[in-house]
Amino acid sequence: MASFFIPLTGLEADSTSLNTIANDLANMSTTAFKGQSANFSDLFYQQIGSAGSGDPLQVGAGTQVASISTDFTQGSINSTGSSTDVALNGNGFFVVNNGGVSEYTRAGNFSLDSSGSLITQSGQSVMGYPAVNGVVNTNSPLTPISIPVGQVEPPNATTTMAMTANLNATSAAGTTFPGQVTVYDSLGVSHVATVTYTQTSTNTWGYSVALPASDFTSGTSTPVTGTMTFDASGNLTTVTPTGGAAQTVGTAVGDISQIPVAFTGLADGASNLNMQWNLLGTSGTPTISQVAASSAVSATTQNGYESGQYQSFTIGSDGTVSATFSNGQQMAVGQVALANVTNVQGLRMLGDGNYATTMASGAASVGTSGTAGLGTLQDGALEESNVNISAEFSNLIIAQRAFEANSKAVTTFDTVTQETINMIH
Repeated sequence: MASFFIPLTGLEADSTSLNTIANDLANMSTTAFKGQSANFSDLFYQQIGSAGSGDPLQVGAGTQVASISTDFTQGSINSTGSSTDVALNGNGFFVVNNGGVSEYTRAGNFSLDSSGSLITQSGQSVMGYPAVNGVVNTNSPLTPISIPVGQVEPPNATTTMAMTANLNATSAAGTTFPGQVTVYDSLGVSHVATVTYTQTSTNTWGYSVALPASDFTSGTSTPVTGTMTFDASGNLTTVTPTGGAAQTVGTAVGDISQIPVAFTGLADGASNLNMQWNLLGTSGTPTISQVAASSAVSATTQNGYESGQYQSFTIGSDGTVSATFSNGQQMAVGQVALANVTNVQGLRMLGDGNYATTMASGAASVGTSGTAGLGTLQDGALEESNVNISAEFSNLIIAQRAFEANSKAVTTFDTVTQETINMIH
């Protein structure tokens, strides 16, 4: 009988709505959980006649769950301080690998496995772009993000050095001033390179770059020498290497911007040190000047470093994963990939916070944080559930009342049916 069937459809739809609300409330503390809501629509209609005006007389057959929509709005961000936690602020999903199949998640409560791979709470690999020698290649296929836990970063020999210094213009001829910079050989052993400036005449200084004699197998060090001249304003204008001609300091063709510095026969067995002494700063102006002020070295730079033990890692807002070593160096070891689909409502929910693409969602497009409409990442934080408890309780009351009303309709029709049967008897 339709009198029973119609409220039964309501009871079934209300049950689905109650289940949806209960699931939302149960996942209020689930990382990056997205709340859902059940949407109803009426069923087909039966025309039982028409009015005198010709209008059809139609009787409905009940209701049904037309859709269960997911609220993909942003959840609040909660700082955790853990480097393995990552919050996604904005559109997109993390890409994870489940047995060779790509899945997608908003939950960034990751951890490290025994091999240093970044994984989800259910053990799936977090995918990203690989890095070779600290350079990320976003044109490569996605690979699991791996952290170099327990690994040692090899040393890097110094190839460039620079010194920002002033030489006192009022110094007497023969005055010397030493400046030092620590450099590293191919084995990561440090050496103190001493640059000794000696005033030879007005606006002219000799230079000598040397390492300690004990650093060499022969016990002697052959310094790199030459001459520097300055103009009336104290600007470095020319450099004359030993046995060579004076060259203008600058960036034009034929100018000199670097002085080659090389040392051979190191006592520790390292490769020969071959360095370039940069004379110009980032602005293109000389870093060595001569004015009437005390001779002093204000800064030194060089690009070498000793070996270092892995200590920690961070994930930048663009998804770049940087490992920090005990030698103070940081190196990119990968970049977390993000993905999005055209129709997020078409995604299939897999549990564990994961989603899969379907024909309805469309294929996932993969990119990096902050590009192509994708959100940005925040390290040491997690996205919380976006379930609104006040709205859920309001919906719960409405669904409960609807269920009660449909139940009452069933009992009413049962009473009517019983009265009809009694009339027959």
